[in-house]
Amino acid sequence: MTGPKTTLGRLAGAAFAALAATVGAASAQPLTVVELFTSQGCSSCPPANANLIKVKDQPGVLALSFNVTYWDYLGWKDTFGRQEFTQRQVNYEPTLGHDGPFTPQVVVNGSADAVGAKPGEIQNLIAQSLINKGGRTKGPDVALAGGKVSIGAGKAPGGAADVWLVRYRRGVVEVPVARGENTGRTLPHANVVHSLQRLGRWNGQATTLPLPAASGGLSTAVLVQSPGGGPILAAATN
Repeated sequence: MTGPKTTLGRLAGAAFAALAATVGAASAQPLTVVELFTSQGCSSCPPANANLIKVKDQPGVLALSFNVTYWDYLGWKDTFGRQEFTQRQVNYEPTLGHDGPFTPQVVVNGSADAVGAKPGEIQNLIAQSLINKGGRTKGPDVALAGGKVSIGAGKAPGGAADVWLVRYRRGVVEVPVARGENTGRTLPHANVVHSLQRLGRWNGQATTLPLPAASGGLSTAVLVQSPGGGPILAAATN
């Protein structure tokens, strides 16, 4: 005979198992890559920076700040700006339907974008990307270990994809700005990217590439991405 306590125990156990399964499924989901193209010389960028800070620790999200260089002429040279970051943004614009780069701009998984400055705008893009994942071909598994990046077999749209190595500073850094549109302000930045390097190609076959050691306390992320500013197929971070 089953008593009330036994029944409650079974119900609690079932609820715990369902919760564990949900958490496990969420943790197994591919990373959602959120890229913010920003500049210390752009007066409209601080709200987008603040919005990226709000999502940077969200499970399943890889948030990255890429500082661009095309506002340096206004009188303040962005301390994190690099030409290769500007070029990465430029590569996105045709497929996203834009004539040229602008700041701030948030790109999610290389396939959807928004200005990112309004409250909740980045979170909405993330939510939409999770919905869209149900209709997309699953990307390859990516693992970082033992000085190597291992990419599993899968479908490479167009026959090949680029493998990008990203080094970034995890957390928030405050930058005082002395000139330009943000003169006198101290601007927070989340997960600032310090370098971007193409490691090689993935053609759908299981692939292993050497992973250079990080220095200076930087974190590592690897992106598998369709060439020319296409969708991000898979990502991993340490």
